[in-house]
Amino acid sequence: MKHALYAFLFSVLWSVAVHGQSPYLPYNADYHHLIDRIEIRQGRWAEGFHSSMKPYNRQGVIQLTDSVITNRDYYLSSTDRFNLAYLRNDSWEWVNQKTDTLLTAGIIRHMDYASSPGDSRRPFLTHFYKKKADLYSLQTPDFDLHVNPVINLSFDFDRSDSQRTRTYANTRGLEVRGTIGKKLGFYAYFADNQVFYPKYVREYATLYGKPDAVDNNGFAPGEGFTKRYPASGGIGSDFISARGSFNFNVLKIINVQFGHDRNFIGNGFRSMFLSDNTSPYLFLKLTTRLGKNIQYTNLFAELQNVEKANGSELIPNKYATMHHLSVNIGEHVNLGIFESIIFSRDRLEIGYLNPLILYRFVESYRGSADNSFAGIDAKVNFLGHFMGYGQFLLDEFILSNLVSGRGSWTNKFAAQVGLKYIDAFDVANLDLQGEINVARPYTYAHISGATNYTHYNQPLAHPLGANFVEGVGIARYQRDKLSLTGIFRVAKYGADPDGRNYGSNITKDYNSKFRDEGNFIGQGRTTITTFVDGRASYMLRHNLFVEGRYVYRLQSSQFKPLEYTNNFATIGIRWNYAYRNLIF
Repeated sequence: MKHALYAFLFSVLWSVAVHGQSPYLPYNADYHHLIDRIEIRQGRWAEGFHSSMKPYNRQGVIQLTDSVITNRDYYLSSTDRFNLAYLRNDSWEWVNQKTDTLLTAGIIRHMDYASSPGDSRRPFLTHFYKKKADLYSLQTPDFDLHVNPVINLSFDFDRSDSQRTRTYANTRGLEVRGTIGKKLGFYAYFADNQVFYPKYVREYATLYGKPDAVDNNGFAPGEGFTKRYPASGGIGSDFISARGSFNFNVLKIINVQFGHDRNFIGNGFRSMFLSDNTSPYLFLKLTTRLGKNIQYTNLFAELQNVEKANGSELIPNKYATMHHLSVNIGEHVNLGIFESIIFSRDRLEIGYLNPLILYRFVESYRGSADNSFAGIDAKVNFLGHFMGYGQFLLDEFILSNLVSGRGSWTNKFAAQVGLKYIDAFDVANLDLQGEINVARPYTYAHISGATNYTHYNQPLAHPLGANFVEGVGIARYQRDKLSLTGIFRVAKYGADPDGRNYGSNITKDYNSKFRDEGNFIGQGRTTITTFVDGRASYMLRHNLFVEGRYVYRLQSSQFKPLEYTNNFATIGIRWNYAYRNLIF
């Protein structure tokens, strides 16, 4: 029944006239920051996409850079010109050559075309790197192909910890993207990885890794199936990363994307709705654009419940349905509405496929006990330098319990508030960001792994789960090819001593809660983590970075034996690999 329904839906969508569409960019926080800068500096939102829903399509990014170039009131520093050239070279196939020649004349000298957008002046062995961004590219009227290597190599050269262990990463892979007839876009990523993580990541595995991760299979944050590395009792992880999707437009205003990847909803360092914290998942996403001011997104995902997985059996599925309505109110304000249901059935719940109905109504109508969430988000840009943003998510709202003020375990919520300051203090390309995130105990949790807000046992939203308050400060400075990033983060959360459930670990059944009333954020064994992360990156050539990183992490706890310090520095090289901050 389920597979027949999939086939029927796909055939209906495919039978509708298909319109041109570019592939999506892979999720990349550094890349998305460049988009934020443009929106804030212009004082208006992008016309080709709504930036609260990530990732973006390449054609929309090129449209955004076109708007910058034609805006004569937009002051371009040397680094801004470099970044515009970088964005346009990265998606050169969507740059109109004739228009680009007129727009960039005397403005973006960094483009430095040999003859057409994206050209490299010195191809390698004639057929390779004819374009700056691609190892190999092929473009015909009916087919467009881009192939690139993926490499991430890093190792530490100094470390102080109570237990000295080596840490390094070794990733080798391939990335392919393109379009067929300018109508069907596709993207694929494949990489083999061996990683030794620092102590705090290995400890995180005891909370949110697969239940047998500590003893048998190892753990990798943001990934699914892993193996121990070395195989015989090692503390490293060996795993394969694979992502891929295809997309097309129907009815001109509806984009359909089907694939296995991550999505992100929000404008902050974190998301309280949906983040890139978990491993990729199978999804179908419908994005409907009504002009430039309204975007409605429906996301249907197949997740894995590994809490009761048996090595000899298939991992049980569970499902998520989400929708997000984003509305631009003028050029400076954006409001959003979010709703989600996590459920588990022996078949697909057809009622949740309705893209327009409220999921909470369907849940009640069916008499189910699914896990439902509702939220709102907002952002506002002002003065050409600032963007304020926030999210609020509500789980199990009961008015009488709220009015009583007794600290009921219900009325669970998560919230975020943040501010971005671009070209701070009139220093070109110095960008600051501050953010506060908070979640009440038991938020996102449910009665089992079949309905809690996790995928492959890792939180779909914030990596700390729930029962925490967190403050994050970020400073970024860029001078052409050199980028400096500093992150300072402090978090307070309540750990679970003696097997009790104080509401931090969202994989636990909330029926095992420690108490019904008297609950507060940070209850349990008080734990405070302080994180300092400094990173310097230099782009040797397009998407090839050499970088150094220093990390200091201090964990303080009411239980003194759990206190320790991670203090290490790393050096590495990245090539077409998106940097990930493992800060938790």
